[in-house]
Amino acid sequence: MKETYYNREDLAKFGDITEFQEELGEKFFNYYSSVFKEGALTKREKSLIALAVSHAIQCPYCIDAYTSDTLKQGCDEEELMEAIHVAGAIRGGASLAHGVQMMNQVKDKLM
Repeated sequence: MKETYYNREDLAKFGDITEFQEELGEKFFNYYSSVFKEGALTKREKSLIALAVSHAIQCPYCIDAYTSDTLKQGCDEEELMEAIHVAGAIRGGASLAHGVQMMNQVKDKLM
């Protein structure tokens, strides 16, 4: 048994997801590459967004890939950490915003 589910060397196998379903895998990679092309947002901006989302969804492969990519795009440590703080604030805020649902239930049940 492996020590962890997440092994760094598995990131390099990402392209292999087409092995069991080539058509859908290729469609995904076409879409993925289109998303990250320069457009209204720069590649640098998209990379920072991807890094933040990687932390919000807690994907170690994505964190690895987009840490490398943001550095390649010229971002510095402060920018990377600020992007992660944005993700943390949104994730925490979303949890707190859902507290309204709890408050509604409490009011319905106790009032």
